[in-house]
Amino acid sequence: MTVEFKHQGTVTLAEVAEAAGVGESTVSRVLRNHGSFSDKTRDRVMAAVERLGYVPNRIAGTLASTGSRLVAFVVPSLSNIVFPDVLRGASTILEENRYQAVFSVSDYDPEKEESLTAAMLAWRPAAVMVAGYEHTDGTVKRLRASGCRIVELLDLDGDALDMAVGFSNRAAGRESAAFLLKRGYRHIGYVGHDLNRDTRAGKRFSGFCEALAAGDATLADREILAGASSVENGRLGLERLLARTADLDAVYFSNDDMALGGYFHCLARGISIPSQLAIFGYNGLDIGRATPQPLSTIRTPRVETGKVAAQLVVNNAPSQVVDLGFELIEGATA
Repeated sequence: MTVEFKHQGTVTLAEVAEAAGVGESTVSRVLRNHGSFSDKTRDRVMAAVERLGYVPNRIAGTLASTGSRLVAFVVPSLSNIVFPDVLRGASTILEENRYQAVFSVSDYDPEKEESLTAAMLAWRPAAVMVAGYEHTDGTVKRLRASGCRIVELLDLDGDALDMAVGFSNRAAGRESAAFLLKRGYRHIGYVGHDLNRDTRAGKRFSGFCEALAAGDATLADREILAGASSVENGRLGLERLLARTADLDAVYFSNDDMALGGYFHCLARGISIPSQLAIFGYNGLDIGRATPQPLSTIRTPRVETGKVAAQLVVNNAPSQVVDLGFELIEGATA
């Protein structure tokens, strides 16, 4: 038997006010927790809200007010913990200050980032947070014309549109190479994902190669896999790399996901780490510390990046660049 669903009309602010026996402006003050009202009035309003199932129209409130409470995020991916960590840090500060975060995912596609940014800007947010400095001309034009605050995250190798919070990816790549060279590794390979789409990984790779050259070393071989980074691609990439260049003594991976895939490949093939092959990653993920041999890597301040970026927005801070740095974790794989 088919049961027809009948949509119930939206409960209005006026209906809540009538049920609570107060004016609409009083209901509005209670829901925004702003202005004067007694505890008794608050209890009556909230009881009416609960009884009627009222849901405030935050967008309407935003458009009617002098300042938006929305903060929009356009992030490349949610497939690993990096950007969820940033969002988690930002949400902590935004929620404390009664801002609402909304986000969308570009899949490392610059054209998709442009369309998503345009869609987010249509909501007139207080701020837009995007990853990195590399955007299409259309994205840059829209952001600059929007009148909202702009925060670029997790990269400082370039010129900020307004505010930026993060660290230098080139410096992280250089420090990774310097660490491996200091440990005596000279026949070094690289396994990574699409460097044209993930420009921050591309910058780390460039910095890594710069440091190798400064240390009178060169990259012996590389394996770049199409698509996003993953544990499986790391395993496959190292397998292909060693099939061509079996005498490598160390491999630098574009991030910890890929490095863990390489680590699992070594375990499966009986390759001793680090005596036969050293492995070095990037990001400092928790899982890398939980492996039998903790991963040698760069730890990035992802949660702190989100917190600092959100605080800048809440404070309506002047345009600035905040360098949070990074930490090299020696681990046990290199």
